[in-house]
Amino acid sequence: MTTARSSLINVSATPYYHCVSRCVRRSFLCGYDKHADKSFEHRREWIEKRLLLLAQIFCIDVCAYAIMSNHYHVVLHINTKEAGLLSLEQVAERWLSLHSGPVLVNRFMGGDKLSEAERERCEEIIEVWRERLTSISWFMRLLNQHIASEANREDQCTGHFWEGRFKSQALLDEKALAAAMAYVDLNPVRTAIADTPEQSAFTSVKARIEALRKEQHTAPYLFPFVGNPREPIPDGIPFRLMDYLELVDWTGRQMRDNKRGHINSALPPILSRLGFDPADWLEACFQIERGRLVGCDVAIKAALPQLNRKRISGLRLPDG
Repeated sequence: MTTARSSLINVSATPYYHCVSRCVRRSFLCGYDKHADKSFEHRREWIEKRLLLLAQIFCIDVCAYAIMSNHYHVVLHINTKEAGLLSLEQVAERWLSLHSGPVLVNRFMGGDKLSEAERERCEEIIEVWRERLTSISWFMRLLNQHIASEANREDQCTGHFWEGRFKSQALLDEKALAAAMAYVDLNPVRTAIADTPEQSAFTSVKARIEALRKEQHTAPYLFPFVGNPREPIPDGIPFRLMDYLELVDWTGRQMRDNKRGHINSALPPILSRLGFDPADWLEACFQIERGRLVGCDVAIKAALPQLNRKRISGLRLPDG
């Protein structure tokens, strides 16, 4: 039985979510189909471009992503603060960059004089759009619909391309966020597609490393790392980028015993800061796709009311 999105995604519980979409049957999102002797590698660029385009339009930040042969992972942050600061015109401009709007809103955007009733109706429509700009469901819908349409057009076929609804996990605290991001960024290494994070094409970690090499503050259109700020809700990922890169390297190395790929690295300082010992961290990364919620006991129990849940059925991380 499917679960209502309101029980899976609620910004009152957490703004961070790990989402996964998979192709149906043997459809190729990217990669090389040995049976058909055909490469679909160019589709990786399709999804990366669409993902980063939507990140600019929506008030949803991309923390991490990895595009694999028949599925992709994203870690998203719902930015309600940004959405609340947008003017009516800015909201409409963003939404209309993806959709054709009703005549009334087009008149509003064109500067036409509206009656009070028309103005109120126009504002109602735009406020619905403002809410959609913070909706992961709408974000994923517009990402998946676009890719499915392009793939079906290229394959000269019709029908479903994706395996139904995307899967989502609520990331309830910093430990869950770090575990999910590392898991996502290490997908190509774990499947032996790449030897190191810097060689993992079409991943957020490679994009961040390339930006670092260019001495850029952050990778374009990705949610930035802001260290460990004192304010309770930082406008960015609450880790240092260098600590995170060391964390990814170290985690990839520890997966070598039961994964096809591995990398070499040293133990990073972030483990102590997040309260993990190596065994706890590895268990979190091995089991990250289990359950609908990810976090420590305290975070999961606190989130249950907001997500309309009564039972704890997620992945419980050790308390720091």
